Amino acid sequence: MATIGEALSLSHCHVASTLRLRSSRRLPSPPSATSVSVVALLKRNPKRLKYAAERLFKRREEGMMYVKMDQSGEDMWKLEPVIQLIKEGAVGVIPTDTVYSIVCDMKNNDSIDRLRRIKGIGPTKPLSILCHTMRDIDKYTMGFPRGNSQGRMDIFRLVKHCLPGPYTFILTPSKELPRQCIRRGPKGVATRHVKRRQVGVRIPDDSVCQHILEGLDSPLTCTSVKYPAEDEWILDPVVIADIYKEEGIDFIVDDGIRVADPSTVVDMTGDNPTIIRLGKGPKLPWMVMEGEDSGVASQA
Repeated sequence: MATIGEALSLSHCHVASTLRLRSSRRLPSPPSATSVSVVALLKRNPKRLKYAAERLFKRREEGMMYVKMDQSGEDMWKLEPVIQLIKEGAVGVIPTDTVYSIVCDMKNNDSIDRLRRIKGIGPTKPLSILCHTMRDIDKYTMGFPRGNSQGRMDIFRLVKHCLPGPYTFILTPSKELPRQCIRRGPKGVATRHVKRRQVGVRIPDDSVCQHILEGLDSPLTCTSVKYPAEDEWILDPVVIADIYKEEGIDFIVDDGIRVADPSTVVDMTGDNPTIIRLGKGPKLPWMVMEGEDSGVASQA
């Protein structure tokens, strides 16, 4: 599979300084030099970043914007063009604390439609939202149940101990959530997880993702990045770039290769917090597995 490699010479990169590229052991074969546009701005100049974002977004047909992050975490300023592009309707790929996600502005209907086309999913397929804080969850969903004097479990308090973290919680949306983000099951599907209006919410424990969310006015609509026509995550951002550049992705934020360990999905719309997919987040005492006796859950 073609990837970005040493064939991407400095003469083809619109960069202000030399960018460290991936070693040949992770790049089986080089792509054409025009496969992506790499952005590595030298100075933390907001005006320069803004103009760079506008220029690249308008010229995205010439190649996507590719931002390589340093593992030191000292180059968050590189994300300013990404934040600007998202505000202008871009669809791109960012890291989370689990796998990479395709994201766009939650309130931009055209961007959500384009995200679905890029991923190749229909209107009934679920989309989650990436939130910055618990306040976002309270605003766009009906929230988590609070405890009461009758001994009702205080789910809100319990959830606060595992967020930010590798969990997706399925909740009932509020009126504030755009309709395109709401999960609805097709008629005639007898599955309890698609009978009601639902949305999956996440607060990722990832500094790059959180920096992007902090710079936006609302959460991001998201879906995981997988190989087309295959139910397998793409973990290397270089491979993601090679595959999805032809699908119309506007930008990719490269924060290193991930592990195939998705978030744990917990349905909060029933009588008990029910795990419908066990992933990176461990099963906690107050959760039950799907099909498990609800009596095993405790108030931990």
